[in-house]
Amino acid sequence: MNPDILQRLTETLEARKQASPDSSYVAKLFNKGEDAILKKVGEEATEVILASKEGDKSHLVYEVADLWFHSMVLLAHHGLNADDVLNELARREGLSGIAEKAARSE
Repeated sequence: MNPDILQRLTETLEARKQASPDSSYVAKLFNKGEDAILKKVGEEATEVILASKEGDKSHLVYEVADLWFHSMVLLAHHGLNADDVLNELARREGLSGIAEKAARSE
C-alpha cells in the first residue's frame, strides 16, 4: 500500500485547477465544470457495477480506482479532499450503521 498516494493526488488535482484546459484531462474537466465532473462520476459508478457483475476482480479494482479518482476530482471542485472523507469515516468508526442513520434522521 502507498499511504502517500492520496496526498500526491490531492496536490496534483489542486495544481490542475489552475492549469490550461489544453494541458491535462483533469484541467479540462475542471474547466467544463461540475456537470461534466458529475457525469464522469456517474459513468464510473456504472462501470464499477458492471465490473462487479462480471466477477473479474482485477477489472473491478481498475474501475473502483477510476471512481475514486473522479470522486476526488469532484471533492477538489468543492474545495474538499480525501482527508475530509477519511475524517468522516474515522468519525463513524465504531458507530452502528443503524444508529448513525437514525441520528441523521432526527
